[in-house]
Amino acid sequence: MTGRIRVHERVRTMGAVAAAVLLAGTVGTAGIAGTASAAYAEDGSSKGAGGRGADSRGGDGQGLTVDGRFAPASAFVPPGAVSYDPTLVPAGGWIQVRQKTDRKGTTVTVRVKGLGPNHAFGMHVHEKACGVDPAAAGKHYQHVKDPKLVNPDNEVWLDLTTDGSGSAGATAHHVWGLPKGAANSVVLHREQGGAGDRVGCFTVPFGDFRTGVK
Repeated sequence: MTGRIRVHERVRTMGAVAAAVLLAGTVGTAGIAGTASAAYAEDGSSKGAGGRGADSRGGDGQGLTVDGRFAPASAFVPPGAVSYDPTLVPAGGWIQVRQKTDRKGTTVTVRVKGLGPNHAFGMHVHEKACGVDPAAAGKHYQHVKDPKLVNPDNEVWLDLTTDGSGSAGATAHHVWGLPKGAANSVVLHREQGGAGDRVGCFTVPFGDFRTGVK
């Protein structure tokens, strides 16, 4: 199964090889191997070079939607959605992350299915992309970099509690944006709060879509 990433913004002109490298190497989404297939608008139609996403008009709001399925960190093809704990984050578990930026700020929404049932997970946006090592995602993204400000006002916290089937969702809103290259993943923690063991990670190319960059 191959997943897809939908980016609601102007797609810049790039060569086919460069585009393939960007999608396969930078945006790991879906499939058991966590690969991406193309850029999609909100309506699901593919947009080529110079195309526009369905929600990019007039600056009313722009964003992205990325979904994927978790695979073990030891998978032959490095996954974009990485499980570090097969009990809490089973292979095949699904995650979707949406970012929407408009005049009121930035909203990040996450949905999960097939994770450990009835469990309270911590989840935060992190600075770097996922890797085999749980530490690869780096630190929490902070609007103001300050080790004393580890809180949901200065960071993007998406703590959630799964139901009996392992499904859950969470949303965080901030009046500030996510600068290009500064936030690249969401990390699932064993427990809620500011820190804890990392049990899963999903690479997400967050960006400040109000300025037309990602």
